[in-house]
Amino acid sequence: MRAPKPRPATRRAAGLLSPREGFLRGAAPDAQQVRSDWLPHQAAIEGVSVRETRNVSKGRGYLTEMWRSEWQLGGSVEQVFQALLGPHEISAWHVHQTTCDRLFVNHGSVRVVLYDARRGGSSFGVVNTFRFGAHRPALLIVPAGVWHGLQNLLDTPSSVINIVDHAYSYEAPDHWRLPADSRRIPYRFPAP
Repeated sequence: MRAPKPRPATRRAAGLLSPREGFLRGAAPDAQQVRSDWLPHQAAIEGVSVRETRNVSKGRGYLTEMWRSEWQLGGSVEQVFQALLGPHEISAWHVHQTTCDRLFVNHGSVRVVLYDARRGGSSFGVVNTFRFGAHRPALLIVPAGVWHGLQNLLDTPSSVINIVDHAYSYEAPDHWRLPADSRRIPYRFPAP
C-alpha cells in the first residue's frame, strides 16, 4: 500500500476559515496590539516603566496603592500633587531636565503619550501611548528628558497624581512646554 500524497496547504491548515465557513477574500489578520502583560505592543522608551496596581474592595468603595518603596522604582519622593483634567482636556507637552515624573492614574480615563527626544539614547524618536484610569490603575515612570502629554478621554473630570523626585521650584521651575499641536513631536491627539 502506498502512502497518500501530501496535500497542498489549505486555508484550514493555515488557520483560515473556508468561504463556506464565512471567510471573505481580502480579510487581513489583526496586528499585535498588546504584549502578554497586557501593555501596548510598542517599542519601549529607555527608563520608562509601568507599575500596574489593583483596586481592593473596601466596604462600599475601594483602596488603591499608589507608591511603595519596596517596588524599587528609583529615587526619592519630595512632592506629591494632583492634577484634575476637565472633560476631554489635553495637557501637553511637558518635559523636565532633572525631575522624574511618576504619574498615577486611577480616577477617570487618561491617555498618556510619551516622546523620547533624548539624542544619542537607544530610544530616541520613540513614541509610547498608554491608557490608564479607574479601569486600569497604574503608576507610570517618566524619566527626565522624555516629553509627555495627557488627554482626558471622558465627558467627566479625570485626575492624575504625580509623585516627583524633585519638588517644584517656584523660583526656577524645571518645567518646559510646547503646545499640544507642536510639529516637533510626531503625535497628534485625536479629537474626542
